[in-house]
Amino acid sequence: MSDKMVNQFMEMVRIDSESGNEEKFINYLLNEFEKIGAAAEKDNYGNLIAKLPAKSCEGKEPVLLSCHADTVKPGVGIEPVLENGIIKSKGMTILGADDKAGIAEMLEALRIAEVRPPVEIAISRQEEVGLLGVKNLDFGKITAKKGFLLDNDTLETIVIGGPSYFTIDVAVIGKAAHAGMEPEKGINAIQAAAAAIANLKLGRLDEETTANVGVIEGGLIRNGIPESATFLAECRSLVHSKAQALADEMKKIIINEVETYGAKAEVKVENLCKAVDIPENSWTVETAKKALKEAGIDAAATFITGFTDASIYNNHGIEMAVVGIGARLEHSREEHIYIKDMQKALTMIVELLRLSAE
Repeated sequence: MSDKMVNQFMEMVRIDSESGNEEKFINYLLNEFEKIGAAAEKDNYGNLIAKLPAKSCEGKEPVLLSCHADTVKPGVGIEPVLENGIIKSKGMTILGADDKAGIAEMLEALRIAEVRPPVEIAISRQEEVGLLGVKNLDFGKITAKKGFLLDNDTLETIVIGGPSYFTIDVAVIGKAAHAGMEPEKGINAIQAAAAAIANLKLGRLDEETTANVGVIEGGLIRNGIPESATFLAECRSLVHSKAQALADEMKKIIINEVETYGAKAEVKVENLCKAVDIPENSWTVETAKKALKEAGIDAAATFITGFTDASIYNNHGIEMAVVGIGARLEHSREEHIYIKDMQKALTMIVELLRLSAE
């Protein structure tokens, strides 16, 4: 077991880095990458970019390793505990293994790998809130054309495709009135919003398409007809045209239902990333499969309807497969990671580096 990797991971999760508040953690990482001989810097958006020279090989193309620095909420004041080979959060927070386990595993692999090609590292900000960091990454500082994103949970799968993702932000405008004295003079924005949501198709619509409403807010007082309400929806599909059609349909339903109540709807639809996939026989996927075999795992390629930084890398012409870090139950207070899985991930990354140098 790599005690240094485990101890560093536990040190990392104690550094608060909820989305938008990653600066302290990224500054910590700048120092850590410099310790292992990397030239490290922040781009104009605050993402970390680092480069390491080749070791025990010559004339090979660089490979990109990437993770994200931010964590979801509740991620302030994380106190990790290690019990029976499992690391979990002591209190009412997430653990932050997503994606700090990947960073700890990457750093340790770069320390101990006996052979590697030139390595470029990108640690993005604000991944959890819309891939904002990688979208604003200074790609002029990246020369690698292939690489691996360390951000899948299970080690048993290699992600080769992600969805088109649309956000749908809705503001409903009604009319205020006293709820007891003259309710007939008001237009209830919450009721109009609720009717619109009730008529949307939500959940898993098919094996490659989902839709959701995650936030609704409205009203100020119990005895007032609320004049405004907002809600946040989304949809995604592994087929871009299906996601686009679903977003258009959701917007139409929302406007029609809201107007039925005499209210108005302002609907903002934004495509945050476009569906992308890489062939199962691509170099990154084949290399990842070989590396995972070294860790005793027969991994399978898969598609997910979640989204990762890999979608943006692939759209920029950098072939990126997503490999596992061993985390479990991410985005919840029950998040945890087995040290044995961190060790397997470490073995995989060291082998990825060796195979990349062949």
